Amino acid sequence: MDRREALTVLGLGTLALESGILGAGAQSPAPAALEGYQNGEFVLPPLPYEYGALEPHIDAQTVKLHHDMHHAAYVKGANKAMAALRELCEGKRDSAEIKRWEGELAFHGSGHALHAMYWRNMSPKPGAPSKTLQEAIDRDFGGSDKMKAVLAAAANAVEGSGWAILGCHPMTGGLLAVQAEKHQNLAFQGLVPLLALDVWEHAYYLKYQNRRADYIEAFWNVADWADVSRRYEAAAR
Repeated sequence: MDRREALTVLGLGTLALESGILGAGAQSPAPAALEGYQNGEFVLPPLPYEYGALEPHIDAQTVKLHHDMHHAAYVKGANKAMAALRELCEGKRDSAEIKRWEGELAFHGSGHALHAMYWRNMSPKPGAPSKTLQEAIDRDFGGSDKMKAVLAAAANAVEGSGWAILGCHPMTGGLLAVQAEKHQNLAFQGLVPLLALDVWEHAYYLKYQNRRADYIEAFWNVADWADVSRRYEAAAR
């Protein structure tokens, strides 16, 4: 089976397509998306900027540990789960193991997909929303400030570890701000993520300690709306 068939059979097709690993709304992977999945396995994409490029809002030590250790661990876990599920499909593993390994893939694969998006959602020179995205924000939230307030509220309300995600849902055609506790919980199936705000403690604790709200406020200084706009244009086709 080819890459897309394997992802679909093993339960990751929706995740990969919607989170940018294979390019949301595209018939073939976009160049940036290929950095997250190459030659039949997940890979850690390089940062699109230096470790300290997001300072003073996000410090270099946090970025280095977050990317090189935490994100890398999700890549390793996703590949391990994918390999186990392939063996299960080939009859080399007991089918009773499917719940375990699908759970592992949901956790590690989602972590990888969202982190791959998170890094590109930020930039030391962030761009503004496109006209199309701005119109959608105005329509669905009543303006950028209200959208940021709603997304910040979702991020602050995550219990424990997780994410706040700005997404586009093809069923409604609108933008939504949602929570994702851990990576795979509280999911609205079909939602296409556009912006992923990481609120696991490892994303902010070295600089902000337990002041999650301060980290979220600082995030808006590096949020790259040009990247979000590109994702929206692809998802809204």
